[in-house]
Amino acid sequence: MNDLGSLVQQTADRLAGHQVGAVVAGLARGTVEIRGAGRTGPGPAGGRPGPDTLFEIGSITKVFTSLTLARMTLAGTVALDEPLADLLADALPAGVAVPAKGPRPIALRHLATHVSGLPRLPAGMLLASLLNPAKPDPYAHCTAEWLLGSLGRTSARAVPGRSFRYSNLGAGLLGLALAHRAGLSYGELVRREVCEPLGLADTVLAPDAEQAARLAPGHTAGGRPVPGWDLAALAGAGALKSTAADLAVFLRAQLAAWPEDAGGGGAPLGPEIALTREVRHQVNPFAWMHLGWMGHRLHARQGGHLKIWHNGGTGGYRSFTAFDPEQQVGVVVLANTRRSVDGPGVQLLRGLQAGRG
Repeated sequence: MNDLGSLVQQTADRLAGHQVGAVVAGLARGTVEIRGAGRTGPGPAGGRPGPDTLFEIGSITKVFTSLTLARMTLAGTVALDEPLADLLADALPAGVAVPAKGPRPIALRHLATHVSGLPRLPAGMLLASLLNPAKPDPYAHCTAEWLLGSLGRTSARAVPGRSFRYSNLGAGLLGLALAHRAGLSYGELVRREVCEPLGLADTVLAPDAEQAARLAPGHTAGGRPVPGWDLAALAGAGALKSTAADLAVFLRAQLAAWPEDAGGGGAPLGPEIALTREVRHQVNPFAWMHLGWMGHRLHARQGGHLKIWHNGGTGGYRSFTAFDPEQQVGVVVLANTRRSVDGPGVQLLRGLQAGRG
């Protein structure tokens, strides 16, 4: 086993001590290694997860939604500064408007960078989740009709474009609005705009029978099996399922689009990927938001390395993906247990940035 393969396997083995099962991918300067550890579930039916095992990826879905936004922007179907209300004008219930604080409307770029001012969750959901934290799928009731109607009970918390406030509601509305403009379901839209161009056959909203047989069941932090999440009309915030193999291809496309000022360098979806990273909202001196992705640079005394990343979590899964286009390295971590995988993922990325592997 080569150095990269050894580092990836060590990370997977470490995760298996706290997860039911985990799959890790490491990318370093053109090479990809994927390793699994643990099991997909208890008993003889729970085999070792691998490159083609499907997991719920949670909020990593948001980077697919944002890349879809970039695709539709360059195609002229939408504009980054187009108001959300324009896309939903014929879908909103009578008497309901998209909330905003001040005269400036919420634009699509605000939703993708979490500066819309919208709350984290739809109206009433935070209290419901606090009162019933073990609810199997807290988003199951979020149909388009319910979600758009809830906007009449929603107050914006900040002026659009001013301050970072992470919002599942905003990302979900972005996915819903883009699908409405395209006349497709969210799953159909992401498949057309992102998955088919990149060859991501196993990144799906609704797995077919063969894919469902490869879906690792989710588990609580204590190892108890739990049902999956659907997210209904909020699908753009976190409903995709994927594999480590597909996400490694996705990261290779992200790395190939460097440097952004070269317009994507002729890589698959290169101009669209470059656009997602050209947009930037500074959160603090060391962190910022792109369209969908979070960015962070270590202080020079800590190496000064760049990390572009996102993580995810649903009722029985955790995920993490990050890359450094300057060093041409990246990592994917998928697990079917409700325990964070960020720490081991960051540690692997830093090892690859340091030249190990």
